Amino acid sequence: MGLNLGCDILGVMEIKKAIISVAGWGTRRLPITKIIEKAMLPIGNRPIVDYNVEDCARAKVRDIYIVTDEKPESQVRAYYENNTALAKYLISRGKEDSLELVDTRPGGARLHFLGQKDIEQKYGSAAAVAQAVEHFGIDETCVVLSGDDFIWGAQGGSDIANLMKVVEGPETSALLGVEVSREEVSRYGVLKVEGDRLVDFVEKPAVEDAPSNLINASKYIMSAKLLKRIVEYNRKNHFGPREQEFMITDPIIEHLREGEMIKVVRATGQYLDGGSVEGWVHANNVILESNNPD
Repeated sequence: MGLNLGCDILGVMEIKKAIISVAGWGTRRLPITKIIEKAMLPIGNRPIVDYNVEDCARAKVRDIYIVTDEKPESQVRAYYENNTALAKYLISRGKEDSLELVDTRPGGARLHFLGQKDIEQKYGSAAAVAQAVEHFGIDETCVVLSGDDFIWGAQGGSDIANLMKVVEGPETSALLGVEVSREEVSRYGVLKVEGDRLVDFVEKPAVEDAPSNLINASKYIMSAKLLKRIVEYNRKNHFGPREQEFMITDPIIEHLREGEMIKVVRATGQYLDGGSVEGWVHANNVILESNNPD
């Protein structure tokens, strides 16, 4: 596997690619996700996934690979494609000022789509990332994000760009940590950190057993070596449908056990999760308040 050694003029390693997984049944949000893909649930007037795409574009990622369900018609893909009929309608009705709302493509970044295969047998975050890496031949350090939550920074910053700043070379990976109250830690995967390095994950610990109040936000920068490990994990394991999902934290923990570097960066923005009804309502309230300050 080749390695990308490009750096920008400030010495920060250039990271040109991102994988965003939006596949999955969205069972926490049934019945609405029976017809609306979970990453397309609206936060304000935009789908959840678009906040992640925007963050990548702000961080100057050039190629964004989106892993969708393997369906004939992907709502996520349709959202980013041209809608010529709609554009013609707006022009014919003298509504040209709405045309910029129809163009939802991210500025400066190219989008690529892949329908996740064998989702009944290979369900989970690791499977989606592994398939993207293999299908697109990704062999360099890459941003990896989930598509049903995001980091919101009302000041227009980018926590993805902040993550990039700590990646010193092709062997370093990094992830975003989000601070929550001690009472909330049992709902999340909690990070054990020494200095700025990840030591371990503790999944949904009791409050008294939590190593910190810093949770995993599923926003990563992964080295080519870690991506390769995820591919190997996906290939060698054959979990039954009632056993477990192909969780991306499994190969990450293996990576740690072998002494590899994973840095932790504290998020500056607010973590918003559309995966639950309560989280979705809260995310909408935050976005609406940000757009309509007192």
